[in-house]
Parts: sequence; structure tokens; C-alpha cells
Amino acid sequence: MRGVPRAPLVLALAGLIPFIWGGLTSLNGDLQDWGRQELGSRFVGPYIQLFYGSVILSFMSGVLWGFATKTSGSKAATCYVLSVLPALWAFFMTGGGPVESGINLMYGFAGLLVLDAIFAYWRLTPTWWLRLRVLLTAIVLICLAVGVYL
Repeated sequence: MRGVPRAPLVLALAGLIPFIWGGLTSLNGDLQDWGRQELGSRFVGPYIQLFYGSVILSFMSGVLWGFATKTSGSKAATCYVLSVLPALWAFFMTGGGPVESGINLMYGFAGLLVLDAIFAYWRLTPTWWLRLRVLLTAIVLICLAVGVYL
């Protein structure tokens, strides 16, 4: 990840831990049992992915909002509207069961990547932003797919 400052890279990669943990505990029954016993059932399998994924989509709305402050006029209004979409998506689309919610989170993260690309195209993000977001989104989607499809 050349060009990505160390602090954002390390924090972003650390932010993948709940998604990866959820995927691992979905695949390994012994690990899931241990996690359920030590951490609680909310912190294993797809459940940690769903809760944390909703939190992260909401967090990313705030990040996009911050990028929107770099512009003005009608473009700013457009950016502010676009920035709240991930949080609204998480709020309205993750209330079903774990499979439906997981699929909706996958769509939410894919949509977020589209928004990241738009904001990058408008030069509102750091130059390294989209490279980092593509990597993170790919890993998140793989982990969510494990929780949904396996």
C-alpha cells in the first residue's frame, strides 16, 4: 500500500479484525464455541459482522461528510446528501435476519466504494484514499460472504 500514511493504514487494517474474526468463527465451530464462551454470542460469527458493519457504514458516512466540507454550493449539497446514504442504508437495511442483513451490508459496502470513487474523482479525498478503500472493501466483502453463504 505505497503512499498510504502509516497511521491510517494500520488503523484501517485493525478495523478489519471484527470482519475477519466473524468469518473465522463462522468457518470453525470450535473457535466459535470458544468465542461465544469467552466473549458472548454477539461477538462471533455473522453477528459481530452485522453489528460492526452497521457501525462502520455509519462511521464512513461521517468520513464522507468531512470530505463534503471541502466543496461549496450545489456540489456541497450533493456531497452532503451522498454522505448520509451509508448510514441510512445501515439503519434501514440491517433489521432482517442474519442472511438478509449480511447481503444488504455487502451491497452497502459495495455502494460505499462507489461513493468513495465519486469523492475521489471530485478530488475531495487524499490521493491514496481509493487504493486503501478498494483493499478494505474487498476484504470486508469476502468476510461478509463467508458469514452469509457458508
